[in-house]
Amino acid sequence: MEVSELVLWIIAGSAAVTWIPRVLPLLVLSRMKLPEWGIRWLQHVPVAVMAALLAQELLLTDGRLSVADNAYKLLAALPALAVAVYTRSLFGTVIAGVLSLAAFRLFF
Repeated sequence: MEVSELVLWIIAGSAAVTWIPRVLPLLVLSRMKLPEWGIRWLQHVPVAVMAALLAQELLLTDGRLSVADNAYKLLAALPALAVAVYTRSLFGTVIAGVLSLAAFRLFF
C-alpha cells in the first residue's frame, strides 16, 4: 500500500489541529496566577461537560426529546450513578453502566 504525500500532510494537519487546542491553554495558564474564583470555576468544567454529554445520550433520539424511547438507558444510568457517587471510580462506573444496560436489554 502506497501512501501519498497529501495523505501524510492531512494526517499531520489533523494532529496539529487536535494537539494545539489542548496544549496552548495549558502552556498559557501554567504561566499565569489565576484568581481563586477562576480556579473554583474551572473545577466545574469537567462535571458540566460530562452532564451535557450524558443528557444528550440519555434524553435525545434523532435530535428530539424522547424519554420513552430511552427508558432502558435512563434505568441503566441509575446503578452507574450510584456506583459513581459511592466509589468515585471511573472504571467501576463504566462497568456498572455497561452491565446494567446489558441486563436491561437482555431481560426487557
